[in-house]
Amino acid sequence: MEPIVLVVDDEDMTRKLLRLMLARDGFTIIEAEDGQQALDMIAESQPDIVILDVMMPNMDGFTACQILRSRPETATLPIIMLSARSQVEAMRAGLQSGADRYMTKPISKPELVQTITELLSGVAVVENP
Repeated sequence: MEPIVLVVDDEDMTRKLLRLMLARDGFTIIEAEDGQQALDMIAESQPDIVILDVMMPNMDGFTACQILRSRPETATLPIIMLSARSQVEAMRAGLQSGADRYMTKPISKPELVQTITELLSGVAVVENP
């Protein structure tokens, strides 16, 4: 069974790009436009991993990540924050909110696929921005 990846980003083009990149590598992609929609989709679709943008309307990625970590059913769900914000403070905030990894846009396909594969297999990598 193909791993299910929830891509959460308010930009249509970013979601489309990630869908095209990951579908070719055997991932099933579902999409949400903001943090609240992501929380609703996770409850019904139970993805294996979440790629979460930071800056979104309605609910930002930091808040969505904190909520996911506070719920027993999603406390260990792998989360990758993917953002255009590359400042150390933003990276630190993403990891402190509960993300497993913080990656910056633009993202390379090999790096993203490797990160997803590592998180799905339980490989621990410590990042200290």
